Amino acid sequence: MTNSKITITDKEREKAEKQIKELNIPYDYNTLEYPIEVLLYKFKTGVIKDGASIYIPNYQRNFVWNEYEMSRFIESLFLGVPIQPIFASINDNSGYIEIIDGSQRIRTIDAFVNHGLVLQDLKKLTTLNGFSYLDLDLSRQNKFQTNSLRFQIISDKATEEIKQDIFYRLNTSGRKASPAEVRKGSFGGKFYDFIIECSENKLFKKLTPLSKDKIKRGDAQELVLRFFTYSEFGEDPKIRGQKYLDKYVEEKNKNGFDKHTLQNNFITMLEFVEKYIPNGFSKSSASDSTPRVRFEAISVGSFLALQYDPTLKPTYIDWLDSVEFDDHVASDGSNNSGRLTKRVNFVRDSLLNRIKKDQLHYGKI
Repeated sequence: MTNSKITITDKEREKAEKQIKELNIPYDYNTLEYPIEVLLYKFKTGVIKDGASIYIPNYQRNFVWNEYEMSRFIESLFLGVPIQPIFASINDNSGYIEIIDGSQRIRTIDAFVNHGLVLQDLKKLTTLNGFSYLDLDLSRQNKFQTNSLRFQIISDKATEEIKQDIFYRLNTSGRKASPAEVRKGSFGGKFYDFIIECSENKLFKKLTPLSKDKIKRGDAQELVLRFFTYSEFGEDPKIRGQKYLDKYVEEKNKNGFDKHTLQNNFITMLEFVEKYIPNGFSKSSASDSTPRVRFEAISVGSFLALQYDPTLKPTYIDWLDSVEFDDHVASDGSNNSGRLTKRVNFVRDSLLNRIKKDQLHYGKI
């Protein structure tokens, strides 16, 4: 650590102690252990019926572990490796157990026992590679089902705010979830529901190709959020980093937002890009990815240009192939406010013909 040490006064210690006491939340919890057999009986993903009493709430992230990660976890269970507790709470209205952290582990066990997961790339139990649950000896199946997972069940006094705060802290201390996933779990609300709605827009999907893994990790929502944040404060040099995006979501959830206006701005921008920007936000028609910096530059730059001229018809689009544009989007300085402003303004000024075609360079120089 390189932080310089400062001198703390007695008065500052008193203030710190007072604040700790005021903000301390009694996270009362009980510790329970469920054998896998009982756990699976009680579990239904996102559904509460047929006697299921353990479920995963909507604010949780999608099932994103790949087959290697799932196989490695199952191998750990066979090896008897200590597994960290699953954090859960009691839903005050229904009495059901609501998973706060641990959904990937529960869903992996369910995939192995009930949905034919085939183990692969195991490093220690190499003889199990290629096995599914049903390939195991019956006695081994029974032994696996008797393995227990520890649950730490938070008191039913815990509010939704406390549950989401736990999810946020657990998934930021270890960097287990992507920023979009953490945001979904921690700052869920009407505005983030709107972000998700926009990310499912057909035209947005057409113009913004993403891999299945990127979609699972919430990249579509991340891009939509960046558009709204930077289009509102795109010329503010102070905007920087994930904390700013988080703050923007929190403020919109708290203070409200004009859904009609934002939705209209988003769709108008998409229609403009579809009409005038070849390949949308991707580099080529064959691309299956959308670089963040390219998306930011084109989406926010187009929006700002349309603010100056709502009937804009670009004089030229060759700037897309210019050395200058490549320089602006070549490196992911996505959270660098200076680079963000430069690339957004370059697109805006090129569309408005403030930057002339003959001022740019094409090909390697």
